[in-house]
Formats: sequence, C-alpha cells, structure tokens
Amino acid sequence: MIMNRRKFSTALLAGAAASLVSTNSMAAPAIARPQKTRNIVFVHGLFADGSCWSEVISRLQPKGLNITSVQNPLITLPESIAAAERVLARQDGPTVLVGHSFGGMVVTQAGMHPHVSAVVYIAARAPDANEDFAALAKTYPTPPASAGIVFDGEEGRLTERAFLEDFAGDIPRARAEVLYATQYPFRKALLSGKVTEAAWRHKPSYYAVSSEDRTINPDLQRFLAKRMDAKAIEIKASHLSLISHPGEVAELILEAAG
Repeated sequence: MIMNRRKFSTALLAGAAASLVSTNSMAAPAIARPQKTRNIVFVHGLFADGSCWSEVISRLQPKGLNITSVQNPLITLPESIAAAERVLARQDGPTVLVGHSFGGMVVTQAGMHPHVSAVVYIAARAPDANEDFAALAKTYPTPPASAGIVFDGEEGRLTERAFLEDFAGDIPRARAEVLYATQYPFRKALLSGKVTEAAWRHKPSYYAVSSEDRTINPDLQRFLAKRMDAKAIEIKASHLSLISHPGEVAELILEAAG
C-alpha cells in the first residue's frame, strides 16, 4: 500500500518529534543560571578565621547584600560542614556560598543545601564526590607552603617563614605579620575527610585562580575550574587574593549573585 504525500510528511514530522523528545530525555539537565540573591555566606580555609574576608565584605555590603562569614572550626570536615549548614539554614532565600582554600571542601558539600543558588571557589579545593583530594593534588608539583606545615601533636599550623613567603606572599609585610599572629590552627583529622556530594555538579559554579599561588598549585586550580565548567577568572595573586585583590574577588561574587 502506497502512502500519499500528505500522510508521509505527517508521519515524518511525528517521527522527528518523537526522536527529539527521546534525545532530550536522555541528556543531562543543564545547570540553570544563578538566581538573583542578596545573601552571601563565606567559608575560610586553614591558617585563617572568618575575618579574612573583611576586605571583600566591605565591598559587598554597600551593595545591599546580607553577608555572613562562617567561623570554620577546623576540627573535622563533618563539623566544618555542619557549621556552614547552620548559617545557611538562617538565610531567608537564595544564597551564594563562597569558599577559600580548604573552605572549598566545605562549600562542595554544604553547597547542596537548598538555599544555595551558586558556589564560588577562591583558590580553593574542589573535590568530586568521594574523591581523595590529597591523591589528586599529588599529581601536580608540591607547592612550597606544604613544607612549612608543622604539628604540635594533632594541631597543625604554618611556620612564620612559610606563612609570610608562601601563603601571603603578595601581602604587605606588616599586614602579613598580623595575619600570621592570628592564624587559627587546624586538627590533623580535618585533612582525612571526604565529601559525599559535589555541589558544583548541580549548581552554577565560579572559580578565581591565583596564578602566583604557592599554597595550592595554580595548574591544579585551573584543572578544577575546567572540570566543573566554572565561570573562571585568573588573578595575579598569592593564595590570599581575597586580601590582596578583594575588588576582583568581589566582582566575581557579584556575578554569581546575579
């Protein structure tokens, strides 16, 4: 039986539509653009406390944003994540979650909180779910600051030389010495934690690479940013770009806030 031209055309269009629906249903869902938000939550890393974000905060508050800097306990990864989640639970709507350095471990897991609309990494670790981040880092040349970590029993910190030269290398000496005097020690158990989920696989992601970093290898940072398909910028800065280049960091966060 021969199908007439009209029926043939109709069948062809129907088949094409069915094929398109089938293909779309198998494709991974696209990550939406970040929601416009007025809430920003910061998470610091090792050798610091919540005040390390002060220069960035002072640039964001005049924009009418609601800012909270988590005091990361640096004892175990679950305790650090719980501290961030308690702050996130207090937010009144969509929230940009920002992590620096080891704080990226916290952001990666805590970023799954329903209030989080986007995640921002500032020279930060960004593990995948159940990934051994230390093993990943070893595939890149060891950054100089690693040799400056010393332990008093279970408590770790950076030596003065490593802090001033490798951690805060582009910070004026007098300012860097104040930061060294107030560095917050971490517990060794913190370093063995793994995340079970990776927020950057589900939320809009942003990454600021520090090209002069001597604490986390810059090429590792570039790999992490590319892997998460982040909107990435590169800052000619030490590990502490949030202090030496707060304007550029603030602009990236504003973009993540829509």
